[in-house]
Amino acid sequence: MRGPLRPDVWITARKRNGYRLRVFYYRGLDLAVSFLVTAGWLAYPRSIAAVGQLTVLEIAPYLLGWLGGMWFLLASSSYSFVSPRGIIKHALVAGGCIIIGSLAGGITQIALDPDGTPRYLVWACGFAALIFCLHLIWAIAIRKGRLTGALTPNVALVGATDHAERMIQAALKRRDVNILGIFDDRRARRPDRVCGVPVLGETEALLSHRLTGYLDCIALTVPGEANERVRQLERRLTLMPNRVVTLIQSEAPSDEEIAHALDKMALTPVATLRHPPSRDTAAFYKRLQDIICGAAALLLLSPLMIAIAIWVRLDSKGPALFRQVRHGFNHEEIVVWKFRTMRADRADHSGVSQVTSDDDRITRAGRFLRTTSLDEIPQIFNVVRGEMSLVGPRPHAIAMKTGQVMSSDIVADYAHRHRIKPGMTGWAAINGSRGPMHTAADVRRRVQLDIDYIERQSFWFDIWIMARTLPVLLGDKLAVR
Repeated sequence: MRGPLRPDVWITARKRNGYRLRVFYYRGLDLAVSFLVTAGWLAYPRSIAAVGQLTVLEIAPYLLGWLGGMWFLLASSSYSFVSPRGIIKHALVAGGCIIIGSLAGGITQIALDPDGTPRYLVWACGFAALIFCLHLIWAIAIRKGRLTGALTPNVALVGATDHAERMIQAALKRRDVNILGIFDDRRARRPDRVCGVPVLGETEALLSHRLTGYLDCIALTVPGEANERVRQLERRLTLMPNRVVTLIQSEAPSDEEIAHALDKMALTPVATLRHPPSRDTAAFYKRLQDIICGAAALLLLSPLMIAIAIWVRLDSKGPALFRQVRHGFNHEEIVVWKFRTMRADRADHSGVSQVTSDDDRITRAGRFLRTTSLDEIPQIFNVVRGEMSLVGPRPHAIAMKTGQVMSSDIVADYAHRHRIKPGMTGWAAINGSRGPMHTAADVRRRVQLDIDYIERQSFWFDIWIMARTLPVLLGDKLAVR
């Protein structure tokens, strides 16, 4: 069932997260380009190496002006792209921030060397013009991202109420939020559609619905006076990996309240660089860490990967690589790569049957690769592609069972482990919880360790886990994988 607010191009929440983090690269490029232009101006007409021969008094006005301009640019939310500015207005505001910020340097220049003031003013105007042009490009890119859906948030509403109807009507006018569907538990009273947006089932259906991996936000549109119903829904939705918000508190919300609620959702996927550091900031540094370390590991381990691929092919018939669909960030289904460790005609692509200690499906090469976890090395490709991270909860097969029960049904908080990208290694792996989970206690311990990691995640924690991974894996002789 297709509604009027569904996107033309489907982009998963993980990919939209990647788009929104580009704002950090924008700022880095602004800093680098403006710094190099300033250094070149100071050295002109000599070589750039002449900057090192300048005195502190010659550099100080420009340094103050550059720092002041960049500070005002950040303080004005020019990197969040959250204000309703047009493209030209945004660029003008960015250029104006540079003019204002460079005033401190101008005053310093007048105090230290009045004769150098005209030259400083030319630099300040050029600095402002440079930022104007760069932010003109950024604003166009952001506008394009909104139009294509890359930066337009996907939302599901819980509650087929009058509030939902008013919100959809307002969203149809604004077109900055994609409302994909509505979920409602009231079977007897729920309609098939609300303003053309389909009602897709009960709230429980969200846990396994194919839309879940595309959702940035789940919004409660239940009237605030229905306190008990709201609390029940919030408790049930805490099992979801998605962000959950209660948008409408009053019984009869005004148009302004509806607009404010839509603003909260529309601006969800846009990063901000203001302090304190946001989850977006942490996600940016984690992605940067994955790109740098992942690319380096891919380069260094390429000879080993080629040797293992040849060994696997010689050891048994079949391809060197094995792929399996697993859950990634936000319930997204991703294809994970490994070296094949089972006989090709008995490989379990669904992941239903977990490995046992005397599993006759495993090849001779596969037993060694599993013991040392070398079979996981191809997942570096998943890391570089952005589907996985170097550190995070291990990705589980979608249909994995513990005994005769789906592993995801054993622990209520199981979906919480999908609130972050899955990893090649993780907190659970270095604490002995790796490989198959044959009992409910195994599942509970794995999920608890994964949630523990998500709550503690930081750059240095990831570095420590990576440093601990190899010694732990080599010393874990009893692990069954």
